Amino acid sequence: MEQRFEEVLKNLNARGFVARWFDTKEEAAADMLANIGETESVGIGGSKTVDQTGIYDMLVSRGNTVHWHWRPHEGDVRRRALLADVYLCSANALTAQGDLVSIDGGGNRTSAMVYGPGRTFVVLGKNKLTPDIPSAIERIKTVACPQNARRIGLPTPCAKTGKCHDCSAKVRMCRVTTIYSYPLTDREVRVYLVGEELGF
Repeated sequence: MEQRFEEVLKNLNARGFVARWFDTKEEAAADMLANIGETESVGIGGSKTVDQTGIYDMLVSRGNTVHWHWRPHEGDVRRRALLADVYLCSANALTAQGDLVSIDGGGNRTSAMVYGPGRTFVVLGKNKLTPDIPSAIERIKTVACPQNARRIGLPTPCAKTGKCHDCSAKVRMCRVTTIYSYPLTDREVRVYLVGEELGF
């Protein structure tokens, strides 16, 4: 593991997160499965990173109740995910100092990450590490948001040009910005940094 990753893990743990390094997404998924009880309900935020770990199928196969709006569902699955026992998600960027930076279109992911289930797993690929908060936001607006907009077929200016135009489109993806620097005292927030490029 490179020194820069060792340093960010140290900073995250010093702030009260439970931060760990995994060489592969498979190792991260196996650890999540081992740390989620078989009877616990699980909510998942919109996340290509979490999707790439394969944890959803593992949980469903084991018998966990999983609430994820990316899979067939009925009713307000985002609210059920917010009220689950455990929440799985990613952040859009991670600073070297240990800040988890995210921009949401609906706020369900950021709300659940900060003040939802008592236990949260935030999984990030090494590609999401940035030097500081300004560079984290720049990364989100020029990398994550444009790619996500293209993925779901949103006709936003960023999807066309690859950069933010601070648009007022009804389908705007940038509505809620969070900088999660310290977990709340009654929350267990595990941050899993993976030595692969995952998500956007």
